[in-house]
Amino acid sequence: MPSLKEYRNRIASVKSTRKITSAMKMVAASKLRRAQHQAEASQPYATKMFDMLSRLVARINIDTTSPFLLAGTGNQDTHLLIVITSDRGLCGGFNGSIVRKARAQIRELLDEDKEVKIICVGRKGRDVLKREYASKIVHTFEGLGKKRLTFADAMEVSRFIMDMGGRREFDVCHVLFNRFKSVIAQVPTSTQLIPFYVPEKEAAEEAGVHAVYDFEPDEDEILQDLLPRNLSVQIFRALLDSAAGEQAARMTAMDNATRNAGDMINKLTLRYNRARQAYITKELIEIISGAEAV
Repeated sequence: MPSLKEYRNRIASVKSTRKITSAMKMVAASKLRRAQHQAEASQPYATKMFDMLSRLVARINIDTTSPFLLAGTGNQDTHLLIVITSDRGLCGGFNGSIVRKARAQIRELLDEDKEVKIICVGRKGRDVLKREYASKIVHTFEGLGKKRLTFADAMEVSRFIMDMGGRREFDVCHVLFNRFKSVIAQVPTSTQLIPFYVPEKEAAEEAGVHAVYDFEPDEDEILQDLLPRNLSVQIFRALLDSAAGEQAARMTAMDNATRNAGDMINKLTLRYNRARQAYITKELIEIISGAEAV
């Protein structure tokens, strides 16, 4: 049975941990409000950008002369996966969920005899994936948005992707991230970036109404400008969603940790009081026994 001093030390240790987790919860809650506002503000622009490109794509014929960001290379042999996680831990299953999705997609592609290349945005994803797929990780971005996430951070990632695309180092590109749904829900999501993908339903709808749109300058010239911009916008949206989801997951995890620490303190205090009572009773028995012996 632990001594009274050991109980006191454990209670003091758990109380210190509770102070840390409570402080981290408040910091995450403060950062979440700003990150959530940024993520929600970016969605209308990114959605409108996608809609405009969908209308443009519905009006043109895609062939071997089409831009790489629109048509890709025409092959499906090499897949580039951009895995967005956090640089820091203590955020529950936030990083684990997206890493599991990345692993599942990698295995599926390898089973189809596809070549896989990985770009990790965030240290935690890199640390886990390198255990199995170190040879497939071509680059890692760390510290993006350390103070505040900006469009320049997304531009840095998109420029690296476009440089790889210019050298035809991949055929298809997907971004994997946790889509921010609510404070308690982040949905692991995989979105195709290259070649530009339009769902069949949306493409059919756009094809049916494209006659009412008149573009100036022509569609090809607009695409040359919008496709690189759209790549950066979609990556920025994924980064913002991931940043908001990270803070929400950390706030929830730290709240649970604070509650668990409180429960642990109550249990240890109860055990301490019982042990102290037993110790006092033992001393009284020894005193009474000694008095009777005299």
